[in-house]
Amino acid sequence: MNFHFQATKYFPFLRWGKNLTKETIRIDLLAGLTGAAIVLPQGVAFAAIAGMPPEYGLYTSMVPAIIAALWGSSWHLVSGPTTAASIVMFSSLSVIATPGSAEYISMAITLAFMVGIIQLVMGLVRLGTLVNFISHSVIIGFTAGAACLIVAKQGKTFLGIDLHDSEHLTQDISYLFTHWDALHPLATAVAMTTLVVGTIAHKIDPRFPGMIAALLLGSIVAVLLNLSFGQEFTGIEMVGALPRQLPPLSAPEFSLEVLRDLAPLALAMTLFALTEAVSIARSISVKSGQPISGNQEFIGQGLSNIAGSFFSSYVATGSFNRSGANYDSGARTPLAAASAGVILIIIVLAVAPLTAYLPKAAVAGLLILVAWRLINFAQIAKILRADKNEAGILIVTFLSTLFLKLEFAILLGVILSLMIYLRKTSKPKLLPRVPNPNSRNRKFWTGVNLPECPQLKILRLDDSLYFGSVAHVGELLRRYREHYPEQKHLLLLTKGINQIDVAGAELLVSEARERRKKGGDLYLYRLKDSAARVMNKGGYCDEIGTDNIYDSKDEAIAGIFEKLDKDICATCTKRIFLECGSPDPVSRRRQDKTTISDPELPNAADSI
Repeated sequence: MNFHFQATKYFPFLRWGKNLTKETIRIDLLAGLTGAAIVLPQGVAFAAIAGMPPEYGLYTSMVPAIIAALWGSSWHLVSGPTTAASIVMFSSLSVIATPGSAEYISMAITLAFMVGIIQLVMGLVRLGTLVNFISHSVIIGFTAGAACLIVAKQGKTFLGIDLHDSEHLTQDISYLFTHWDALHPLATAVAMTTLVVGTIAHKIDPRFPGMIAALLLGSIVAVLLNLSFGQEFTGIEMVGALPRQLPPLSAPEFSLEVLRDLAPLALAMTLFALTEAVSIARSISVKSGQPISGNQEFIGQGLSNIAGSFFSSYVATGSFNRSGANYDSGARTPLAAASAGVILIIIVLAVAPLTAYLPKAAVAGLLILVAWRLINFAQIAKILRADKNEAGILIVTFLSTLFLKLEFAILLGVILSLMIYLRKTSKPKLLPRVPNPNSRNRKFWTGVNLPECPQLKILRLDDSLYFGSVAHVGELLRRYREHYPEQKHLLLLTKGINQIDVAGAELLVSEARERRKKGGDLYLYRLKDSAARVMNKGGYCDEIGTDNIYDSKDEAIAGIFEKLDKDICATCTKRIFLECGSPDPVSRRRQDKTTISDPELPNAADSI
């Protein structure tokens, strides 16, 4: 058992390999065939965007896809060349070398190696937890925005309109709306055929390889139209024949000059590629329910780029198009993504010239169908109804994805999520508590009809006490001292405090000093080990007094009771502790009418 566990740490494909059956293998191979068919035209297009020769887009879709599938954590993520990664690489690398040149290709391959090394190191040192700061709303908004971008970018091919690539979505949409007269009806008919067939096939039986059927039927329609009227008349563009060639061996360049020039770009592309890959994996996991390991995904992406750099690949990352198509095709395990890379190699070697009969419009129709299915309308509706903060994060991320660069869109969503999180944690709740007389064990309770001790204030602090929250908590404690000067003693229930940093510990020491100046003291009950660690190492427990820190509620009440002013106790009618003795019937009736409601404190009513 221990050997198997250790083996799966280094070879994660052993975890899902045991789940393979004849049925799952059949479904995964069909999904892989769909993915290979989709990436044929895409790989060529992405290579052109990246400033690389067309075949390098196919090379990047082979080995990296296989390695990422075997060593990643997502069962549906497909890695390879993407529009965003290609654009980012071209915009930075073209300044250093001439696109398409031998120097440019060498630097692109070296960049892939450097990115892979950084990704792998980040995974090994377990920095995958960073992806936990990408909230669910960011993922949903980013996915919806990316899907809209896919539709907009594929719109020109779908409609057969000759539109030059632009950097802004508004330019694409404006051009499409102002050039309806340039619409190509036959190309649009091919695209619509593919779209409709794929939609109907999925509705009839999601397990049926509807995407392959849609591509085949769309291709047949295009071929028949070209045979009937001639391609010069129809104007239906085909992907074109691809070269029969395996990815040639390559090697990164390790000169100090090249490494120095590429270092800033490598770091930027690493963060972008990881964010894109993990965001896609998590967005699909929302539908599939499969848990994602950020660390393992970092390792898988890193190994895929390292291996790819020795097989003529440039930077690969997760693909929205192919990952969505992989999931929609019914993929059960990562075998689907791995087989897509293998099948692509076979296709390139065996039937590459047949891609001359694959119409670009059919591929565009299929990608638009995939993009539509990526938008989780149900989740969007829930988020918009449930929480205005999360709704704001979703909307900002969505709009940023549409109108800003993709890497900035995700970063902006993450920053906004962190700001809202910090805003919440910076104002922890500080609630008054008293023993409940109706409970056998006198559990501490917050109730409006329960009395308080006139000399002892009991407060419960929930959430971490750290540098971001000390100002808020310190202000609340000061207000309690001013509003209840007779309650000189304070028992702070710290069970809800998970962490205390130096600033939080200093605040507790300061509160103890202020209480002692007035003749009272500060006491802590049930301080967690994680919080006590800083308190002990910094000597803060000694300053507060180790005798004032209790693990037992009975000991805490008994110890504090001994320090109370007994003259006040003699005339007290509350008697809420067992140590106080039982009140007489008249006092009990008075007690029932007494409340612990605090007067409204400025800007702190919710916390008190």
